[in-house]
Amino acid sequence: MSVQVVSAAAAAKVPEVDLKDLSPSEAEPPLGLSTAAVSAMAPPAGGGDPEAPAPAAERPPAPGPGSGPAAALSPAAGKVPQASAMKRSDPHHQHQRHRDGGEALLSPDGTVTEAPRTVKKIQFADQKQEFNKRPTKIGRRSLSRSISQSSTDSYSSAASYTDSSDDETSPRDKQQKNSKGSSDFCVKNIKQAEFGRREIEIAEQEMPALMALRKRAQGEKPLAGAKIVGCTHITAQTAVLMETLGALGAQCRWAACNIYSTLNEVAAALAESGFPVFAWKGESEDDFWWCIDRCVNVEGWQPNMILDDGGDLTHWIYKKYPNMFKKIKGIVEESVTGVHRLYQLSKAGKLCVPAMNVNDSVTKQKFDNLYCCRESILDGLKRTTDMMFGGKQVVICGYGEVGKGCCAALKAMGSIVYVTEIDPICALQACMDGFRLVKLNEVIRQVDIVITCTGNKNVVTREHLDRMKNSCIVCNMGHSNTEIDVASLRTPELTWERVRSQVDHVIWPDGKRIVLLAEGRLLNLSCSTVPTFVLSITATTQALALIELYNAPEGRYKQDVYLLPKKMDEYVASLHLPTFDAHLTELTDEQAKYLGLNKNGPFKPNYYRY
Repeated sequence: MSVQVVSAAAAAKVPEVDLKDLSPSEAEPPLGLSTAAVSAMAPPAGGGDPEAPAPAAERPPAPGPGSGPAAALSPAAGKVPQASAMKRSDPHHQHQRHRDGGEALLSPDGTVTEAPRTVKKIQFADQKQEFNKRPTKIGRRSLSRSISQSSTDSYSSAASYTDSSDDETSPRDKQQKNSKGSSDFCVKNIKQAEFGRREIEIAEQEMPALMALRKRAQGEKPLAGAKIVGCTHITAQTAVLMETLGALGAQCRWAACNIYSTLNEVAAALAESGFPVFAWKGESEDDFWWCIDRCVNVEGWQPNMILDDGGDLTHWIYKKYPNMFKKIKGIVEESVTGVHRLYQLSKAGKLCVPAMNVNDSVTKQKFDNLYCCRESILDGLKRTTDMMFGGKQVVICGYGEVGKGCCAALKAMGSIVYVTEIDPICALQACMDGFRLVKLNEVIRQVDIVITCTGNKNVVTREHLDRMKNSCIVCNMGHSNTEIDVASLRTPELTWERVRSQVDHVIWPDGKRIVLLAEGRLLNLSCSTVPTFVLSITATTQALALIELYNAPEGRYKQDVYLLPKKMDEYVASLHLPTFDAHLTELTDEQAKYLGLNKNGPFKPNYYRY
């Protein structure tokens, strides 16, 4: 049976997005935006398988007297002969269909006997994954253990999180080339590129705004001359963003911001397409910094824009290559951890280029942080633990947008949810939403699941871990891995037992154990997937922020951290409305005058929080 693979991109055209149907706001340039950025934001022109196994109800009956040996059903015996081939050659024998669907033999004396039926043996490939194997090789010495409290702190092996079907040779030790002869990349296996390309094509169908920007790029290249170095999660959705930036005229080099979230096949597809990508699932800490360095430190190429997720890339350049900032026009940062680092640099007077805080844009906070986590928290927990949520007691540390999403999802599944919070406003929101506000110490002995969503450090300490009940599940939904004090569990008296990929049992001397997921790293991207449509919103926001900073006239942005202009937030949202066949209401001139607004937007001030 042959299978024909049809390109998803060829099979389904991306619907054209015409903002004129949404609002005439784009007829006038958005306030405060550069001409190139406005140009980039303009709307674009506009019968069953014959080889399928037999169902269980049609399996042959147990062999009776005189039947062939049971070994006839084994794979070694080959195919069981068809019933017609087993009939006697007696011409007086007639055959008819048995009433239960099988074939019967009719002898001359009228006796009806059922003929043996075809048995199709389902073959399963041996795909055992031995996740409890620990590596024997000692990793390379860390390039900079003390550079920062990065998102890579880990004491376990990379190999334990990779598929055992892959060889354990480090990608750094392999000599690989793509079909064009380039070796300017480092991925797990370049031969996986075809599978990665299919995943990227699937993601494109759920990322309408980026595809709309690509259409616009056919005539203009707002990022022509841009050399972007990126450090984000390398997934199919990121690949769509990278290829969109390339279509807009940019050159890109990329590394991963998380050592477990990289999709190897997607990284291979990007490398095959000519993108210098340095990432694979299960990097060691040394690998992590090596990959970032290979992106930045390359002869004849220097970045002039940074797209970061967590601040590790920005921090590395500041520590190792500070002179590069003389040519860098701006930084776009999308995580709370990275934004916190940028504000620290700004406060210390060390931020020498403008930076765009995408994390606190409305489109990032409300959609990626809230709706994405609301869906992916359940997916991550189910895949790793197979648990049932109904009736479970859960404590969620932090009631920001991520915490709100996690609480809503678990409450809807019937869990009993507690919340810890330091901010009285967020705490009051939790109470008004029907959650009990507690201190972690008050419930730590009774809860079944502990989830951190704060972006802080040492939220769950060794004292908390010691007091947890047997089989308590501990995980993190914040970007950084500092929220759970995993390092305190690396002591001789505690035993670590790998149960499955990304799942460890940490066992105390008295036999009590906790279930630690992804070693305290980001649960959803380490252990499951996130909704593509939500990531489309975030990725579009990042692309527009890069366009704005790159094309802004000198002097518009100082050496400080800026929020995304509200007009851009509204534009990103409008690009995604056609997916839902949604129709915006337009203000009349009288209504706009009454509200004191431009009828084309922006409709809320920059300080407004939705």
